[in-house]
Amino acid sequence: MQNQISNNKITDVYTIVTNRVIEHLEKGVVPWHKTWTEAGLPKNLITGKNYRGINVWLLSTLNYQQNYFLSFNQVKDLGGSVKKGEKSHEVIFWKWLEKENDETKEKERIPMLKYYRVFNISQCEGIPIEKIPKQIERNNNPIEICEKVVNEMPLRPRIQHNEQRAYYNRLNDFVNMPKIETFDKSEDYYGALFHELVHSTGHGERLNRKELLESKGMRTDKYAIEELTAEMGASYLKSHAGIPIEQLENNASYIQHWLEHLKNDKKFIVYASSQAQKATDYILNIKNEERGLGMDEDGRTPDRNEQINDIRDKNKPNRKVEIER
Repeated sequence: MQNQISNNKITDVYTIVTNRVIEHLEKGVVPWHKTWTEAGLPKNLITGKNYRGINVWLLSTLNYQQNYFLSFNQVKDLGGSVKKGEKSHEVIFWKWLEKENDETKEKERIPMLKYYRVFNISQCEGIPIEKIPKQIERNNNPIEICEKVVNEMPLRPRIQHNEQRAYYNRLNDFVNMPKIETFDKSEDYYGALFHELVHSTGHGERLNRKELLESKGMRTDKYAIEELTAEMGASYLKSHAGIPIEQLENNASYIQHWLEHLKNDKKFIVYASSQAQKATDYILNIKNEERGLGMDEDGRTPDRNEQINDIRDKNKPNRKVEIER
């Protein structure tokens, strides 16, 4: 194997795997909730062989659009190069060593855990196009009423499609989405997008929601409530757009996951549904008097612009938090 690490570093393999497992567990991602197309089983681009064992998990959780990988030398052999700044990924393998038993003097085979490094094809450039298998894409088309909801949202965050995962970044105020053609169907794309847009309403320049702004991590109650809010809000928006909630089991499973974190205290559902309604009204630009938010001390209902100006400079986020499905 190319680029093998010296024996005195082999014990680091266990640390690598352990840290990767913990990293993904702490993300709190519910696997059955993904509705976008997976990138296929990880395999080597040159040999066509699938990676096995723990490597399937290690490589498939990197969220690339296509799970084809190469070693550094394989990239060079194809006349390509690794893009500047790209980092390699570990592939774990067992190597059997023969050693003589001190007592019996017989040969014994001893397994030794080692690793080498690979790059995804998207991290490389100059690879001949004919060497890269074509990706199967679905003919998902935009849904007009959903596009209207998205485009008319006040102070809408930037929406980008740079990574194969859905999340809201509150520091830079943008939503990242997998491309629509990678979803099972168009309705699934908008369901995921609505979920992230509901998260974005918690920003200090919108509804200033404490569950988003004050969350200290994915194992906290505030994070769980925020996820409940986003999922219920997405359901409200899908209903508004006339999208049948066909995957009710998935919605229920996702909500139940966070309810269990909150020890199944039903008051959190009531509270989250209230926050979800406010978020939905904000996205749909429903006026304050229609929402029944109440009056100020002068006996009048403030309009949205006055509310936004009041909170624009308050509680602005000061650290990066990605709220991911």
